[in-house]
Amino acid sequence: MYEICYGTDDPNFAIKYFAEFGFQVVEEAQFSNEQAAELYGHLSTLKSIRLQNGKIDSHGLIRLLVWETLKHDLGTMSPPRAIGQRLAVMKTNDIFRLQDVFTVDRHAGQQWAITEPIADDLFDLDGGKKDLFNRPIIVRENAVYGSFFNHIFFQRYGYHIEGYGTIDLDTRLQTSEFTHHDFFIKGTSLDQIAYLSTALGLHQEAEPAIDGEWQKGPKAVFKLQAGEGHWYQGFVSPNNICGKLKMFIPTNTVEDRSSIQEVGARGITLHTFYTKKLEMVHSLVMEHDLNPTSILKNEFNEQSFTFTCPAGCSWQIIKKQNIVHKPVTELKFELTKR
Repeated sequence: MYEICYGTDDPNFAIKYFAEFGFQVVEEAQFSNEQAAELYGHLSTLKSIRLQNGKIDSHGLIRLLVWETLKHDLGTMSPPRAIGQRLAVMKTNDIFRLQDVFTVDRHAGQQWAITEPIADDLFDLDGGKKDLFNRPIIVRENAVYGSFFNHIFFQRYGYHIEGYGTIDLDTRLQTSEFTHHDFFIKGTSLDQIAYLSTALGLHQEAEPAIDGEWQKGPKAVFKLQAGEGHWYQGFVSPNNICGKLKMFIPTNTVEDRSSIQEVGARGITLHTFYTKKLEMVHSLVMEHDLNPTSILKNEFNEQSFTFTCPAGCSWQIIKKQNIVHKPVTELKFELTKR
């Protein structure tokens, strides 16, 4: 995943907010209302601002879509697993500091719902009984749901994965680029998103599975109650171990916000990929009856096209040749003994 695209009418606050997490403006551009209507289906003038975390330009960026006229407002607090919900995930060096910061901001009157950091041994990398000397290899994670943005943070203990979350030590809140992205989608089957592999070339991480409240991590992060769960399918690019997608279909009835989950609204409404073979990918998307736009120049003068799938996910595919940061393509766990 290259970018999250976030609709807003208050770019100054958004730039200030994301700067706390290490994101800085690297590019700005504008579109007329006619150009925006042709590529994005929204008749409104548009200013776009691309933000990057540190030197990581290969994935995990955010693009602010500053619309003169917003279609809808996704900026109201919603349940964690509402259909249409989009969450962005970052690595951090200090998850408890983040919890403290958001708790203070909540007490100051800002709208945040904060989960307790929960630790789990997701990989059982070293096995055996755990004690002071054979320390657990764990991930600790929590979620922060807000009217402005939805975060998931994670911290690693005892291991390192090169290329999966890079933290500039000068970053105020000790956070990385966006490492993966959670989508709660509307559908009866994960077959609806098979095109992510067959048209866009992503690899399925594993067979689809059901997660639920019987698992420590999902129960805490998604605030699952007894009997609640979701079908889950992860996808990763063969060209980058980072920037993963995680797709969820709830198995119980949840709030449905899909009717306002569209480009032109406030909030996360669009995600982007890039490729050197844009025409080929466009043809594959056409073959899957996903009704893409024609190949057009986006506001950054990049050849691109957009489409929305039946599950409600909107994408822009960009033709891009030059990336400075070389992404890691092989997943390797390095034990750190800390």
